[in-house]
Amino acid sequence: MLDLAIILPTLNEAANIASFIARLADTLGPAGWEVIVVDDDSGDGTADAARRIARADTRVRVIQRIGRRGLASAAIEGMLATAAPYVAVMDADHQHDPALLLPMLRAMEGGDLDLCIASRFAPGASTQGWAAPEREARSHIANRIARAMTGIAATDPMSGFFMIRADLLRTLAPRLSGIGFKILLDILATAPAPLRLREFPMDFTARTAGESKLDRAIAFDFLIGVYDRTIGRVLPTRFALFGTIGAVGVAVHLAILWLFHKGAGTDFLTGQIAAVTGALTFNFVLNNALTYADQRLSGVRAMLAGWARFAGTCAIGAGANVAVAEAMAGRGFHWLTAALAGIVVGSVWNFALSSRFVWGRF
Repeated sequence: MLDLAIILPTLNEAANIASFIARLADTLGPAGWEVIVVDDDSGDGTADAARRIARADTRVRVIQRIGRRGLASAAIEGMLATAAPYVAVMDADHQHDPALLLPMLRAMEGGDLDLCIASRFAPGASTQGWAAPEREARSHIANRIARAMTGIAATDPMSGFFMIRADLLRTLAPRLSGIGFKILLDILATAPAPLRLREFPMDFTARTAGESKLDRAIAFDFLIGVYDRTIGRVLPTRFALFGTIGAVGVAVHLAILWLFHKGAGTDFLTGQIAAVTGALTFNFVLNNALTYADQRLSGVRAMLAGWARFAGTCAIGAGANVAVAEAMAGRGFHWLTAALAGIVVGSVWNFALSSRFVWGRF
């Protein structure tokens, strides 16, 4: 009988996947479980490596996603793809200890719990093997803020290792944002009533092979959760994040315009063009690091190509921005009013096309 499904969202984990599935088999025994590898079309052949295992082990299944990326959405897709009454989400990089799975499952089968969390910070947990003090400090801060803002009584609501009732997950799934890395925080913030949960102290260790993709996103994931809990009820969460960065970009735009038009004495058109270019670059860098952290471009070549696509898709919006602002300035409007009008005209176009052609999604 199938009791438990373990969901492994993966991105470039070919060096880890076989040994981690072997650890799962050693821990869980011959029957009663399955593992679903949800791979975001890894360039290192993770999906093919998992398929080779699946040919000899029917407990292993593979979902290879094309054109869809992100840890949270991968976890949701995997959890919805099983008939098991309990589902666990883990990383495949050996940082999460499979030995906790059976105690968590036994606790869930008692019927008094909705959720079990493997906590890095509960009494008895250890992060000595992590050897990443900066990331650990950021995790502590993000967890404190999450508890303060959401009222969640857990030591590690940002954990990537948890187990949940599958029927509860299916009930919550339509309201989950699926954005970012921290699916657990998304679940906790979405549940209409506090979940019955228990935390299990975890020995959190360094990954066995490969390189972490989460370093700069871990604290920002909390902001994603807060957005989805508040603004996300009215506006799409990613658009709200894009708009927040755009609002900061307005200050950058105006500062550059003032520097050129008032400080250096250039004509308004020259200042406006410089301001548009500077703000566009600022917005691209921050959106790549934050709004699209789950699809972040990395490396000099990818960043330059991404900037070029971002500039290209925003070209019409930027042209409209400059044209509207110049026309209003020419008709006697104050330079600040003219600049703001140009920004508003270009903003929606920038979001729609850059989402599609730079980061590959609407």
